[in-house]
Amino acid sequence: MILSKRALSSRRAFEFSGFTVDLPGGFRFDESMTHRETESAMEQLRGLYPPLAAYDSGWLDTGDGHRIYWELSGNPNGKPAVFIHGGPGGGISPHHRQLFDPERYKVLLFDQRGCGRSRPHASLDNNTTWHLVADIERLRDMAGVDQWLVFGGSWGSTLALAYAQTHPERVSEMVLRGIFTLRKQELHWYYQDGASRFFPDKWERVLSILSDDERKDVIAAYRQRLTSADPQVQLEAAKLWSVWEGETVTLLPSRESASFGEDDFALAFARIENHYFTHLGFLESDDQLLRNVPLIRHIPAVIVHGRYDMACQVQNAWDLAKAWPEAELHIVEGAGHSYDEPGILHQLMLATDRFAGK
Repeated sequence: MILSKRALSSRRAFEFSGFTVDLPGGFRFDESMTHRETESAMEQLRGLYPPLAAYDSGWLDTGDGHRIYWELSGNPNGKPAVFIHGGPGGGISPHHRQLFDPERYKVLLFDQRGCGRSRPHASLDNNTTWHLVADIERLRDMAGVDQWLVFGGSWGSTLALAYAQTHPERVSEMVLRGIFTLRKQELHWYYQDGASRFFPDKWERVLSILSDDERKDVIAAYRQRLTSADPQVQLEAAKLWSVWEGETVTLLPSRESASFGEDDFALAFARIENHYFTHLGFLESDDQLLRNVPLIRHIPAVIVHGRYDMACQVQNAWDLAKAWPEAELHIVEGAGHSYDEPGILHQLMLATDRFAGK
């Protein structure tokens, strides 16, 4: 059994007495349990597969000014899957390869337009949801895949839903985490009045560069700065925007949140994310992704969401599951938003293993 570093460190959160709590993944802890029993319960949580290298990689020329970085890992003859990262603008990590059994899966990972190793960096030109949907189809064709499992979390769940609803015949299964359907109420919660009430100290830093009038529409105010002709104005805003997300996506504080403030990452992440949110994801209507669920109800799906997700409220997953009763919903107690929080990771690993036929 392999545990992520965060899974190991998170054990400490459950070492107290006088309470009965549900651990991530459905395990239960109460004060009568010994330390070893608590350790044993946590050890049953699934972690990532061991690190592995990609066996092929390259850049796909989209023909409209972008070059998309892609890579393939796992078994070249395995079950096809595509991993869709979050953000928009987040990029892929080598750890994402480890979500899939390397002996059973052929996994394609790619950096969406403008982020990660894709070029041009932080570009907003020809960068919409529907450009990305078309890119996924180009990549599927390039990889010689007829159908594949689609895995996406956070914004990745948004794009996964948009892709599947556009090309349902190309999707064999779906694994979705931290559901985000890009409704106005979801953006208002995270960028105006909602999550800010749980993190007033961190939100104050987001507001620090805005006038009182600008604070009435934070997304619009940041849009002006992130598209400024002055690179320093862009970078200052990008770091504040990105660190806000980095510091609020885990239940417990994480050292990894500091990486959200690194110049290159922050600039792409903030500019692209704000661009998409300014345009409401380039969707035709506020409820488009929920309204079009009937197009994909025949596709086997697992939905995983942390109970205390501050970036994307658990109500989003509930709404999706109500529209999609055939999907399997797991609300993970004691977890926030990130994929590698123990109970969330546990359910994701169970899902990819199950769809691989294990």
